[in-house]
Amino acid sequence: MTTPAFEVISPFRRARLAAALVLAAVAAAVAPSHARASTLIDRTTSRVDLQVDAAGEALLTYESRGAVRHVLAWGAVNALRASGGGQVSFTLDYAGGWRRHHHQVWRSFRNVCRPYDGPPLAWLVAACTAPDGSYWAVQRWSRDLPDYGTASWATPDLRLSHWTGATAHLTIRLDWAYRRYHHLFGRFTYQGAGVFGLHSTSRGMPLDDFGRNLYIDTYDSRYGSGWRRENAILTHRPTGAFCYGFYPHGSHPPGRGTHYRATIIGPGVTPDVTWEGAAPGRYVGRLDRIANRIIRALRDPLCKPN
Repeated sequence: MTTPAFEVISPFRRARLAAALVLAAVAAAVAPSHARASTLIDRTTSRVDLQVDAAGEALLTYESRGAVRHVLAWGAVNALRASGGGQVSFTLDYAGGWRRHHHQVWRSFRNVCRPYDGPPLAWLVAACTAPDGSYWAVQRWSRDLPDYGTASWATPDLRLSHWTGATAHLTIRLDWAYRRYHHLFGRFTYQGAGVFGLHSTSRGMPLDDFGRNLYIDTYDSRYGSGWRRENAILTHRPTGAFCYGFYPHGSHPPGRGTHYRATIIGPGVTPDVTWEGAAPGRYVGRLDRIANRIIRALRDPLCKPN
C-alpha cells in the first residue's frame, strides 16, 4: 500500500503549441540543427525509408504534408550519464545534405546498412545494422496525448536513434495503493545506472537533456475503450525510479484499466522503450507486502510503502 508522497511529481503539462512551432521551424531550416535524445524528426509522416552510408551518416526519406522530405543525421551514438555537461546529440540537415556536402546528397546516397539483427523494439518503423555493428532505428508513437484520457489519438512522433549493445531497461511492477487502487512503480536504467535529469520544473517537466518522463497509458478504463493516456511522470534523481497511483486526481476519476502501458524516450540517442502488463486485479495482502519490500529496495525517498 502506498501514500500520496508519490505524487510530489504532479501531472506533466506539455506546451503543445510551443513544441509544434519549434518543430515547424526546424523542419523548414536548411542549416543543420542539433537534436538530443532519441530524436524527434517530424510528425504526420508516411512511406518512411532509412538508409546509412559507409561514413556513418543516416538518411531518412519520408512523406509529410504533401511533400517528400530528406533528412540527413550524423554525429551521435548511445548516451552519457547525467552531468554538468551536455548530452550526445545528432546534427540534422533537413536540406538532405546540402549544408553538409554542398549538394543534395540524397540523390547519390549509397546505402550499406544490413538487415536489422538487434534487440526487439516497440513502435518500430524501420531499422538496420551498420557495417560497424551499430544499430539505427526509426520509431513512431503518440507522445503528445493529453492526460486523463481526454483524447485517444494524437499525431505521432517520428523518432530516430543510433546505439550499440543493449538499449535502456524499463522495469515496472504493479501492486495496490490503499488496498483498492492500482499502483505502478519501477526504475529506468541505462548500462546499470538510473536515468534522470538534474533540473526540472515543479510540475515534472525536464529542464535539461537528461531528464525523462514516463508516459503511462490505461486500457478500457472509465475514460473510454482502448488505450488512453493516464499521465506522464518524471523519473527521480538520483535513482531513475518512479511511482504512480491510479486513484482520483483532482476532479478526474481513477484511471483503473484492464491493462497498463508505459513508454519512455531513450537516454541520449538510444531507442524509446515500452512496457505493457495486465492490471493486478483484486487486492492480495501477501503480494502487496512483497511489492512493498521491492519498493524499499529502490531506496528512493519519493516512493514509500506503508
